[in-house]
Amino acid sequence: MKIIDTHCDVLYKLQIAKRRKSKLPSFRSAPDLAANLERLKAGKVFVQFFAIFVDPSIPQSEKWAAACEQIDLFHHEVLALNPEMKHIRSWSDLTKLKAGEIGAVLALEGVEPIGSDLEKLHDLYEEGVLSVGLTWNKANLAADGALERRHGGLTSFGEDIVDLNNEHSVLTDLSHLSERSFWDVLNYAHYPIASHSNARAICDHPRNLSDIQLHALFSKKGLINLTFYPPFISTDYAEKTTKIEDLLRHIDYISSLAGKEYLGFGSDFDGIDLFVEDLAHAGEYEHLIDSLGLYYTDKEIRGFSSNNFLNFIKRVAGAAQ
Repeated sequence: MKIIDTHCDVLYKLQIAKRRKSKLPSFRSAPDLAANLERLKAGKVFVQFFAIFVDPSIPQSEKWAAACEQIDLFHHEVLALNPEMKHIRSWSDLTKLKAGEIGAVLALEGVEPIGSDLEKLHDLYEEGVLSVGLTWNKANLAADGALERRHGGLTSFGEDIVDLNNEHSVLTDLSHLSERSFWDVLNYAHYPIASHSNARAICDHPRNLSDIQLHALFSKKGLINLTFYPPFISTDYAEKTTKIEDLLRHIDYISSLAGKEYLGFGSDFDGIDLFVEDLAHAGEYEHLIDSLGLYYTDKEIRGFSSNNFLNFIKRVAGAAQ
């Protein structure tokens, strides 16, 4: 069963190691990378999104350089040393992947690195960034995040970013947005996707989406991709082990909201420090697929695993023609 995973933080982990002047973990096999190449292969992941995430503690004047450093690590550590990894620079590249190859998609998690300079956003498009999330939890020049106390929405600068995403057939990521920002962005975005969020009705966390948000997202034929982070899966994660069955509750619930065709996976591997039992790294994806096999048809599981995303991208690519 082929998997598309819309979020991991391998590049951030590599950057941390580089800045600590420690030996860079091998993307091919390092055990401290949950989404290393060997594990992607074992889990049958054939498209992996790689987030560009700049630590909030980095001064604004250094954020652009930090983002560029992660892109450099992507090229030199992920692509250059591993010929199986193929850079997906446009959505049409997905159809060119051959057996044994894994597509690698760059995604921006928070637009802080560009400051107020839209030319830098154009530079990121040129580098192959195909998904842009406006913020990460707090407020910035584009929007308020899910943990910003004032609960503000999209700014005029944020509108410009979403407009450019639409123009360039780039996804606009709704994960991490405040509720007001979510609604503002959904009004503008042609290609909305929640790269790593779950159902708030099952786990009441501000990073998850409410029923009304999910219905609105599905009405625009946008996707929600479930994250494997226990605090977003179960409210009692601190008291007991989070199991795959707990994650299945989100799949069941979202499916009941007519979201079966708009559901996928965005693990957040290498960005999380707590794990679902038997789903601690990309190589364990088969445990999830096996569990889904107890309740869903093969066609439905293929939808969750990759086909829902591929059908979504067909609409994106078709609109760009």
